Amino acid sequence: MNRPLRIAVADDERDTCEFYERFLPRLGHEVACVATNGKELVEQCRLSHPDVVITDVRMPGMNGLEAVESVSRELAVPFIVVTAHADAEWVERAQAVGVASYLLKPITERDLGPAIALARKQFEQMQVLRKEASELRQSLEDRKLVERAKGVVTRRVGVPEAEAFRRIRKYASDRNMKLAEASRTILDAEEVFRILDNC
Repeated sequence: MNRPLRIAVADDERDTCEFYERFLPRLGHEVACVATNGKELVEQCRLSHPDVVITDVRMPGMNGLEAVESVSRELAVPFIVVTAHADAEWVERAQAVGVASYLLKPITERDLGPAIALARKQFEQMQVLRKEASELRQSLEDRKLVERAKGVVTRRVGVPEAEAFRRIRKYASDRNMKLAEASRTILDAEEVFRILDNC
């Protein structure tokens, strides 16, 4: 790993918690918090803001997957779930809530290091894809705004589309605005004129 990670761990078995406390620092990471059930994990993550969460699936009260769902609503972090039972239903649920890695007990130091590295890598790649998708959506929305503003300028000023676009671009440039921002200003003004026209 390029940098040490702060890792939240949760397991209702004390031996497993002690394993994490002993081996995570050996892998160059810090134990951000230790929880013994799902509810405690959610509360601890809220306070400690870990980089990675490792949780047992079956715990008293709120199970590990319910805790993952709850934490993921507040924090964007990779999750590794651990279980003694390779239950297909649990694996499906783990994938559905966005778990990055799944480990079977008993865990060894040899398992733990690669699982953390893989979970972090997959998470970072997913974040990049989400960012790109968000930027594409925003770009499409901006393009729609500009097209609508072009239509307004064409009608109001009585110029062809190409000239309307040139004027919007100049308006934006003169005021150090983004094209979408200038287009929104034009559309807002058009709304005011529409109201005034009907007064």
